Formats: sequence, structure tokens, C-alpha cells
Amino acid sequence: MPRVEYAGFWLRFLALLIDNVILGLGFILILIPLIFLTGLGGFLGELHPNEDINDIGVFMLIGLLFLAATASLVLTWLYHALMECSEWQATVGKKVLGLMVTDMAGRRVSFGRSTGRHFAKIITNMVPAFIGYIMAGFTEKKQALHDMIAGCLVVRRSS
Repeated sequence: MPRVEYAGFWLRFLALLIDNVILGLGFILILIPLIFLTGLGGFLGELHPNEDINDIGVFMLIGLLFLAATASLVLTWLYHALMECSEWQATVGKKVLGLMVTDMAGRRVSFGRSTGRHFAKIITNMVPAFIGYIMAGFTEKKQALHDMIAGCLVVRRSS
């Protein structure tokens, strides 16, 4: 039986940085057309720093924030869930670093499990001082809290 090599904290952190650059670019490429298609671009062009914003302006700014938050939530969820349940079993950042996400038996995860892993990061984020993530450097199978919740492993690809 081949020996499994678990991915530690620093490799996973580097993969996250790569993924965040990709997601940031994707977010910009999606949000800019949405701003103009919804008319928010014209409204934003009319804002001047020394003027008070009327009630409609406040509503439009809240709409812009809601649009950005919703686009960000959907983009990050689909990126992680679809990539990690694909044949790659990894996001682009993990793939570049030779990592993949598996279930506890080493099999490819389903879209549902990958979705659960993604949203379990909300709980991981609630733990102070990034301890939920740092756990990946100290647990036996190098699991972060969200990996434990979803029953997943992040491992190095065997050559």
C-alpha cells in the first residue's frame, strides 16, 4: 500500500495565496460588467466627494455592496467546490503545488462534500488567531478544522 503524504500548513497557505489571486481577478472580471449592466456605473460616476448622498444613493450603494458580496460568495464557493470534486481534485493553487483533496479513504470528493468543506471554513474562520487553519500544521493527518468537519484530507500527489 502506498504511503500517503499529507500536505502541511505552509504548502496549503501558498496554494491559498495563488487561489486568492485567481479569485480576485475573476471577481473583477465579473463585477465590472455587472456594475455597468445594472446602472450602478452611471450612478457611481455622478458621486462627488463633497456632496451629500440622498436616500436613493444610499440604496444604490447598499445594492452595490450586496451585489459584490453575493458575487464573491458564489464565485468562491463554485471555484472551490467544482475544482476540488473535479478530476484534478484540486484548485489551481493546489494543482500547481501538487496537492489534492480526498475523502478519508483517499477517494475523490463529491460536489456535496466539497461544498460542505468550503462552507465549514465559516466555522474555521470563527476560531480566533487562525487556530482552525494552523491545526493543519499539527494534527496527525495535517487537517484543518474544516477538513475534520467535512471528512477530507489534503495530500500530495503521488508521482
